[in-house]
Amino acid sequence: MSAAPKVLISDKLSPAAIAIFQRRGIEVDFKPGLKPAELREIIGNYDGLAIRSATKVTREVLEVASRLKVVGRAGIGVDNVDVSSATARGVVVMNTPHGNAITTAEHAIAMIFALARQLPEASASTKAGKWEKNRFMGVEVSGKTLGLIGAGNIGSIVANRAVGLHMKVIAFDPFLSEKRAVELGVEKVDLDTLVARADFITLHAPYTEQTKNILNRERLFAMKKGARLINCARGGLVDEAALFEALQSGHLAGAALDVFETEPATDSPLFGLENVVCTPHLGAATAEAQENVALQVAEQMSDFLLTGAVSNAINMPSVTAEEAPRLRPYMELARLLGALSGQLTAAQGEEIKAIHVAYEGQAAELNQRPLTAAALAGVLTPMMGAVNMVNAPVVARERGIEVAETVLERSGDYATLVRVTVVTQALRRSVAGTLVGTGKPRLVEIKDIAVEADFAPHMLYVTNQDRPGFIGRFGMTLADAGINIATFHLGRNAPGGDAICLVGLDAPVPEQVLATVRALPLVVRATPLAF
Repeated sequence: MSAAPKVLISDKLSPAAIAIFQRRGIEVDFKPGLKPAELREIIGNYDGLAIRSATKVTREVLEVASRLKVVGRAGIGVDNVDVSSATARGVVVMNTPHGNAITTAEHAIAMIFALARQLPEASASTKAGKWEKNRFMGVEVSGKTLGLIGAGNIGSIVANRAVGLHMKVIAFDPFLSEKRAVELGVEKVDLDTLVARADFITLHAPYTEQTKNILNRERLFAMKKGARLINCARGGLVDEAALFEALQSGHLAGAALDVFETEPATDSPLFGLENVVCTPHLGAATAEAQENVALQVAEQMSDFLLTGAVSNAINMPSVTAEEAPRLRPYMELARLLGALSGQLTAAQGEEIKAIHVAYEGQAAELNQRPLTAAALAGVLTPMMGAVNMVNAPVVARERGIEVAETVLERSGDYATLVRVTVVTQALRRSVAGTLVGTGKPRLVEIKDIAVEADFAPHMLYVTNQDRPGFIGRFGMTLADAGINIATFHLGRNAPGGDAICLVGLDAPVPEQVLATVRALPLVVRATPLAF
């Protein structure tokens, strides 16, 4: 008889989580507050690790976690988990995406009122024995315009509450459809319009390369004079130095921050401003939310450790133990094709209208649901951040993105083929791939141009006019920059027509080299890719 699975809880969780593990026959140790060295010393004894935000699951931790099968994050964000390293070591990473959505949304609403009525300053003044009634002149939120940056799960709850407060709600979200906007009772606008019109702006977007400093100095000073800013999403979405300048100058009336670029935030120039409300990342800090995420993560981890069932996983879809061996290489192929399409779409700033996934030959005989989810996650992640194979269909549906599957049982040029097509307002972009050898993904087509290419961690995708001399100039540009080419793949639709070049590299392309490539004669577009 095999030994019972063993789980370590290394952050503060509700006692309900411990009770669930024990009730289901799983041995559990509760050791919050472990130092990194202490965690590395004992992690090899455990099959599961349950955490919140304090524990950092780094590559170094995973390297010594010889028994570890699953990491369960009680909450949404997995910034403190090295998901790539976990995936490479076969460790499933789970989160609880909906357990604290209402709590975080309510905190944002509370911050709006705190700013509008200067509640923290008024409370401190009154407790100090003062009665400065005339000093704290507030503003009503009723009739004001609230700008949402991000209208997903949490943002949509904020919109619902704000509409109930008789606020005019406008929203910027590349994935928000007109139909969904009508359902939420909001007006869909672009970011510049939102910044210019909103009396209050609240952020509910993930932290990605695309959203980093989305409110930079230019946009902060483009806000209405006297506007107020709320960030209960992620640190790094707002340029804090520029925010200090905008507040100190009087351009903005106030800001309320629950998250910061560096946490814990113990020292910031913003702390010295009276018109700034700060809380220590309390968005999910309610008894109900903590209970919900604790229950959810314990149940999910128990299911996985006892039965192999997977739910709310960041790095793999929900599949049965019987399906997994056959589906795994197809899921990776679908993810890679989606990631290629998503990165090309994100680079152009295009709004996605539809995602179509087609299966031919042997791929048509499989359960396509996890494969389509993997493709959706690949497409959406470059623009959305932590979209996984479980929540990708929900994210697409909430944003009004049409998702379609096509199954063609007969084989064409390949015994098995998966095709991902992204439809935007301007174009349709299709990529296709197959499996070779023992299940290795291979790209075989981009935009109706045949190209046989293996996926590499770092690649450069170039579209150009098919003319003599281009390949030489392009190769010399990379060589002069000291960049080694691992693989080189070419394709064209016709002699002298449109051509593509897909290069596998040993490292990412530096920005200055990318600029040089884009300036080469005949280059139409150059996009760095990462897989």
